[in-house]
Amino acid sequence: MRVIVIGAGVAGSAAALALRHLGAEVTVYEAYADPAGDVGSFISLAANGLRGLEALGCLPRVQRLGVALPRQRMWSASGRLLGDVPRGRRADDPLHSVTLMRGALVETLRAAAAEAGAEIVTGERLTGVTETPGAVTAGFPGGRRDSADLLVAADGIWSLVRGALDPAAPRPRYAGLYCVSGVSADARGLGVEPGVFNMTFARNGAFIHLAADDGTVWWSAQIADPRQPRLDDAVGAGWLRDTAALYRREPVPSAVLAAAVGTHPTVLMHTLGPVPTWYGDRTVLIGDAAHPVGAGQGASMAVEDALALAAALRGQGPSGVPGALARYDAARRPRVTRLLGAARDNREAKKAGPVARRAQAAAMRLFLPLFYDRSTAWLHGHDPATAVVE
Repeated sequence: MRVIVIGAGVAGSAAALALRHLGAEVTVYEAYADPAGDVGSFISLAANGLRGLEALGCLPRVQRLGVALPRQRMWSASGRLLGDVPRGRRADDPLHSVTLMRGALVETLRAAAAEAGAEIVTGERLTGVTETPGAVTAGFPGGRRDSADLLVAADGIWSLVRGALDPAAPRPRYAGLYCVSGVSADARGLGVEPGVFNMTFARNGAFIHLAADDGTVWWSAQIADPRQPRLDDAVGAGWLRDTAALYRREPVPSAVLAAAVGTHPTVLMHTLGPVPTWYGDRTVLIGDAAHPVGAGQGASMAVEDALALAAALRGQGPSGVPGALARYDAARRPRVTRLLGAARDNREAKKAGPVARRAQAAAMRLFLPLFYDRSTAWLHGHDPATAVVE
């Protein structure tokens, strides 16, 4: 089977690797010269995503590049502890969540896909997709065209392929949150405990921080603002100054921001309504192209998608692609739909006003110790390596 993958980010690189494990001939087309790029900041992988990476043969490399975070602590704006729970895992799971720079994860997966025999072509932006009986053709600038038995669209939240499959598909919209992220010096001096993912539900949005292995602090301010900010100057002192002003009344976030030594590009957060069409006869959406989830599960869901697609295609020749895509959709959609609901609640919690924030804090102090592990078992306990598509 010959496969074209559009996009060499987390989802595309993981899919290329999983499909090479099946013996498919895979060519990946990436619009940017460097798909790792200077995009975003750090991302997390929960236990379910890490088990997927283990099946792909990449887990040790990813663990070496990241920070293991066994615990997650939630804090009120005043600094009161709201909950202390396992981070992205069941309480008895020895596999600890890993947080690492997005570029490091992409580079690792892309290198593994290339080592497995996938061809990766950068600097080629998709311009169109055409399905014909028994084949699918991708078009690129300058008249370049390529045909295959299957096209896997991992082209992100702004997916061109999603609109080609369904012109009525939803389009992304600003979620009322944007992220200013960066690095601060002296985790020990700031009293940031290693191995803990900290989230403060502050007055102007959530503030995340953690101690990195090199002694610095990685932080991300997820700022609630109904007005979409302009990103003319997406990196620099102005963003840091404005962010510090917004968190000036929260003691710990304020101290972390005061010690900042650098920032990453500011990123707008977007939401996407449910996508009704994930596949055609020869084309399938994966990752953010189909379901941007957030909630610390974006990368893990991308890895799950890659393995589920490979499971659906296992043992199939080119003629079996349409049926395999239908099985993939049926297998993945219920789990992703459930997560999208949780992600919506997570997003709204970060935008809560003063009254809602106080009620939220009271509920978290009651809920987290008693029900957190049980309520997230379906998510973190999943093993994508053993999921079978019937």
